[in-house]
Amino acid sequence: MSKSAVLLAAWVVFFAVPGAQQPHNTFDIYSIDVEGGQSTLFVSPSGESLLVDTGSPGDRDANRIAATAKQAGLTNLDYVLITHYDGDHVGGAKDLADRMPVRTFIDHGPRIPVSGAPPMTLQEKANVERLDEAYRSAIGKGRHVVANAGDKLPIRGLDIQVVSSRGDVIKKPLETAGAPNALCRAFTPHEPDTSENIHSLGMVISSFGGRFRLLDLGDLTWNTEHDLVCPNNLIGTVDVYIATHHGLARSGPPALVHAIRPRVSIINNGPRKGASHETWDTLKSAPGLEDIWQLHYSVQRAPTPRFEEKGEPGGKDANAPEPFIANVDEAPPDHSPAFSLKISVRPDGSFVVTNARNGYAKEYKAR
Repeated sequence: MSKSAVLLAAWVVFFAVPGAQQPHNTFDIYSIDVEGGQSTLFVSPSGESLLVDTGSPGDRDANRIAATAKQAGLTNLDYVLITHYDGDHVGGAKDLADRMPVRTFIDHGPRIPVSGAPPMTLQEKANVERLDEAYRSAIGKGRHVVANAGDKLPIRGLDIQVVSSRGDVIKKPLETAGAPNALCRAFTPHEPDTSENIHSLGMVISSFGGRFRLLDLGDLTWNTEHDLVCPNNLIGTVDVYIATHHGLARSGPPALVHAIRPRVSIINNGPRKGASHETWDTLKSAPGLEDIWQLHYSVQRAPTPRFEEKGEPGGKDANAPEPFIANVDEAPPDHSPAFSLKISVRPDGSFVVTNARNGYAKEYKAR
């Protein structure tokens, strides 16, 4: 175990506080609508909480996250993990910390310039400085841990293995993983990524002795995702795949998505962001995939070249059936109410996904 993980484990022992949520029988996961950013709340069977990313700056996303935490019976967050420092992932950290206590922040360490990145404009530089200052203010209210590829995060009741951080990925397979991946032969690399996305802190989250497994890679991009599964699949298979990078075509190569064989994919998209047509095709053809669930109906629109989209995203042929979509109105991004998706995992590894908008729920048997 790395030094940072050992330190985090020590904090779990010495800084435990009364008033934490009581243990319960399920592992609950809430995919929160932050309009094409990311914010996913995990509540372990032990009652400890982990929030992955905080959406964008301002009241909208912080209020939605705080309301979901209250719904989950939480009065504080044990851990907030920031996958990377783009505004739709880290932007809401300070606003959230102003609303409820956060005991520990986890991230990939200081912002690092990416080799080959073009110089920032004055406006881009000002935006980055504003984000970084707000995040420094947020982590000043709690403890702070840097996570490296290969670390384990000691959330009681869960096994959380960090598989990517700061552009590095694990070199050894996770337990039960490591098989050769024949899909690598068809892999076509993209242009090198020079954005902050390449530093995304990605993880495999397991519960109930590995009976349930979930993959969340933040906004990790195409070529680095390849390194996680080629030439050997270092991750293994999962039950739920949170579609990388909001389902944009810059991420999610078939060599990864088809190798991990998810039963369910959750897309953290907005009405006009994410769920690229290329990603949709990859997911629909993934072996063993039963369903795609979306945070938003994806409006048909012209492809965005900077997202490496070629086909038109959205529309009737590139959306899940209506019961599987949490938010269906083409409304302004401050629409209210904003609906979430909830996954509840039972001790045998079976789980149910529920749409808060319509109450529709679907059961998935244990593998």
